Amino acid sequence: MNNLLLIVTIAGSRVALRASAVEGVVELDTLIPVPRAAPHIAGLSALRSRVLTVIDCRRSLDLEPATASATGEAVVAEVDGHHYALLVNLVEDVIEAIAEPIPIRASMGAGWSRVSLGMIETGEEPLLLVDVAALVAGPDLRSTSVLAA
Repeated sequence: MNNLLLIVTIAGSRVALRASAVEGVVELDTLIPVPRAAPHIAGLSALRSRVLTVIDCRRSLDLEPATASATGEAVVAEVDGHHYALLVNLVEDVIEAIAEPIPIRASMGAGWSRVSLGMIETGEEPLLLVDVAALVAGPDLRSTSVLAA
């Protein structure tokens, strides 16, 4: 088991990402909109001569988008050979997990349930372990009211 976790804040909630899924943390200052992209895709940005698809984590969780600018701290990850920047509110620290994730027995919103890998004990407090690939995939567009209309 890779025990290292990156602690970030998304939509006001402290959560953990497996550090092995993260390539780095960057500060995004430019965002190019992508017409007709899925709602959770904030746009494109460049990092060291490569294009990153920027994911709005709030929208991926089916939450209201942030009122502030869509630039700022982002977690860079590679999923299925493509590079993504996941917009987060805050990147805190890398810490070690002290146990395997356990299933969540509480009710969460549909977005959080979709990306959850369980609760993981860190020594400080248990945190929700979030699946990076599920954040990148975004919400199921077939279930949104926009397509139903």
